[in-house]
Amino acid sequence: LRMRVAFMGAAAALAIVALGGAYAAVPAPAVHVATNAALPTPLPYPYDEKANAKAVNAAVDAALARAKASGKRVILDLGGNWCPWCRILAGVMNLPEVKPFVAAHYEVVSIDISSGSGKTDRNLQVPARFGHAKVDGYPWLIILDSDGKVLRSSYEVTDDDHQTPQRMVDFLAQWAT
Repeated sequence: LRMRVAFMGAAAALAIVALGGAYAAVPAPAVHVATNAALPTPLPYPYDEKANAKAVNAAVDAALARAKASGKRVILDLGGNWCPWCRILAGVMNLPEVKPFVAAHYEVVSIDISSGSGKTDRNLQVPARFGHAKVDGYPWLIILDSDGKVLRSSYEVTDDDHQTPQRMVDFLAQWAT
């Protein structure tokens, strides 16, 4: 499942202006692997397929509390373990040069929202809680500031312009504090 959202260039710049200065790019670390095929295998299974709504909401609340105390942002990583792009993103975020960068700037909560084959049918209260009743691709990231305000909500981290490890990390760096 890969639905595309058409916005680039000027639209992205307008979105940044609309944030009223909340956008604060941080330099991304240089990634030592150039292709997804060069990622260490096996790729991680980032999502707890047994987590129920109560556990997921508690994890989100805890991440928001930690972010508030530390000034970090929160990444809600929505996807499924069956999804190759979800596992690739998890593999990129686990690279030795990327993992400390992510930990320094974000609280990450990986949330299983799909039982497979693109069927979005689990833990949908999380995207709905942040104003997104529909998820149109995987992995879907909701990036929040430390107050829980949505800064970005999309699958853009692995869209056609972000399909290498470095480009994925560059995307995350755009929203880092």
